[in-house]
Amino acid sequence: MRPITTIGFDADDTLWHNERFFKLTEARFADLLRDHAAPGDLAERLLNAERRNLGRYGFGIKGFMLSMIETALDVTNDRVPSTVIRGIVEAGQEMLAHPIELLPHAADAVTALQADFYLVLITKGDLLDQERKLAQSGLGDAFDAVEFVSDKQAGTYAAIFDRHGDGAAQGLMAGNSMKSDVLPMIAAGGHGVFVPHGDVWALEHAHPPQSEPRFHELSHLGELPDLVRRLCGE
Repeated sequence: MRPITTIGFDADDTLWHNERFFKLTEARFADLLRDHAAPGDLAERLLNAERRNLGRYGFGIKGFMLSMIETALDVTNDRVPSTVIRGIVEAGQEMLAHPIELLPHAADAVTALQADFYLVLITKGDLLDQERKLAQSGLGDAFDAVEFVSDKQAGTYAAIFDRHGDGAAQGLMAGNSMKSDVLPMIAAGGHGVFVPHGDVWALEHAHPPQSEPRFHELSHLGELPDLVRRLCGE
């Protein structure tokens, strides 16, 4: 059996842009509330709301919108102007309708691997939004399976790679989040490939396991096919 038979790909900020739209919306949110809170304080309070609400709303734009509304209520002592609520809703709707922009090398990397490996897209977030982005990306047909998950933990990857491959030990997961894409995949027994891209959401930060032989870091996704083939001894 080949050392690696199944390759998992994260979606947001691995295959296409995502976090930069959140940052732009945060800046718009700060402008909406400029008369009520300083940008730095507002950003901290929004992050705390997102952290509290992950268990309620999960990951994605809709939970982000609700956390913005909650924060707006908090900083205005429940006197938030209706124009601010309208602005938050409109900003969220624009995020949900934003066209997909593939990252450099994403399509080439997926195409280069699809003939020889079983490919699985593993992503968390709003189901409808993730389905929309995958459809617009043009990459949907390249994946043998797609998994929309509420969170990414070692057990999540163990189950997915058992279901769609030969187990995590023969699997590799590539993504831009050390916390969600890399560390839990390694904990499940597979290879975790860190492909950094731009800003990373504060709640996704984690320290890299530099001494772990199944940890790999690339400059960009275009380097992934060569890494996979080296790991397979080709």
